[in-house]
Amino acid sequence: MPSKSYFSYVRVSTQKQGQRGTSLIEQTDAIERFARRWNLHIVKRYEERETAAKTGRPVFLEMLKALKLGEARGLIVHKIDRSARNLKDWAELGSLIDLGVEVHFANESLDLSSRGGRLSADIQAVVAADYVRNLREEAKKGLYGRIKQGLYPFPAPVGYLDMGQGKPKRIDPILGPLVKQAFEVYARGELGLDSLVEEMYQAGFTGKNGSRMSRNGMVKCLRNPFYIGLVSLRSLREVFVGQHEPIISKELFDQVQEVLAGKRVKKSTKHYFVYRRHVRCGSCGKSLIGERQKGHVYYRCHTRGCVQSPFREEAVSKEFLQVLREIEFSNEETEYLRSEIIRHKDSEPKRIDCLKRELSMRSEQIAKRMENLADAYMDGVFDKETYLDKKNKLTLELSESQRKLNDADNESGVMTEKLEEFLELLKQPYLSYKNGNDREKRELARIVSSNFVADGNNLLIKLNIPFDLVHSRPRVPFGGPTLATYRTFQKLYKQLFDFFRNPMADLPWLKNLEN
Repeated sequence: MPSKSYFSYVRVSTQKQGQRGTSLIEQTDAIERFARRWNLHIVKRYEERETAAKTGRPVFLEMLKALKLGEARGLIVHKIDRSARNLKDWAELGSLIDLGVEVHFANESLDLSSRGGRLSADIQAVVAADYVRNLREEAKKGLYGRIKQGLYPFPAPVGYLDMGQGKPKRIDPILGPLVKQAFEVYARGELGLDSLVEEMYQAGFTGKNGSRMSRNGMVKCLRNPFYIGLVSLRSLREVFVGQHEPIISKELFDQVQEVLAGKRVKKSTKHYFVYRRHVRCGSCGKSLIGERQKGHVYYRCHTRGCVQSPFREEAVSKEFLQVLREIEFSNEETEYLRSEIIRHKDSEPKRIDCLKRELSMRSEQIAKRMENLADAYMDGVFDKETYLDKKNKLTLELSESQRKLNDADNESGVMTEKLEEFLELLKQPYLSYKNGNDREKRELARIVSSNFVADGNNLLIKLNIPFDLVHSRPRVPFGGPTLATYRTFQKLYKQLFDFFRNPMADLPWLKNLEN
């Protein structure tokens, strides 16, 4: 090896810098001119496209290792800040200089063999490290400022499109609905993550590069609060209300988190029984277990010593069919309820305006509470952890209030739509059950009732709200007084209206009705 053999090292922080500014080519040309001027022979060139703000640059570390092994006499770099914009790497380089390795800078006249030259280089290295540190802090401030404005300063997550700097993300018309479908499918707890990835891939749900999404990628997607309208930085615990339109509701997001935590996973069963886990023993409170014997299905209590007799499935169905007959709407009831729904639609605009004003006031109150909370934190009333916990809760409340405000125009339509579906369901529930298959019968039983309670030879059927309201309504005989009929229908409609107007997040049967 020639006595004056050297390595060269060039670096840019980004691909863009490799094309503009102090590019790799320009750095290399400067090093080549320096080598020719001083008759230095470059035996190997090292190029790296990594930031020097962090230690651990692979090419730089590989070069240091080769220098320690004596594979070259020294090193030529364009400038100090190309080699040492963090102090740990400069210390590594300094230890090599102490061992006799020559380090030259093509753009700076520094004699590192002298005390003055070494001091000057140390000062420049410290300045370069401070520059990077300040640059990092300013970048963080910029990101934090964007996020506080509700903007996400990173590439859009799957299901959204980038609309340009300083603009909120927009829902992807193709992948957006598939993201919502993935949440809805997984929330049911019937599929594992691998099965969900496969099913959604078949439906066209892919990663950004068009390939099949990985299991970890799907988990990251299902845990991302961006889809409910929130933005945050991973390095911060704070969340902010985003300017982008959410794809899913907070209720659906929370259901998915429960499934991911293992709280709502459905277990597979070997046999399918219509009333599985739906008939409860009145003596011990345990569920009766379905068994198939001699062509019949029996529901039996397996608690040792329990005196409850088994129920045949035919007997359970007979009792349930009787209840379905009793909750079935007559033609007169159906017509009256339909006319009331039409009347409600005509008077709804005024109520929506009132609702919007209430929600706007609610949002203003939450925003004021957040301001007061920040003042209290600045005055030292809370520590940072308590402040962030309280602030994030208020942020979620604000996001939900704004979502309701945005959905206010559709809220009435959704409510009346549910009421109309309910009305359609109770036109002929008896025939729907009789003509349905086992899965349809089970679904109807879950929608109408919470459970059945076996008490000796009797079966008590507990109905869900508002089916219990319909079941307990006064019966008006055909040809009865018109006034009595009107009052009965009016009371029932008011009860149903009040029920469907309220949030139904805690009533799983309603989700089955919607589907």
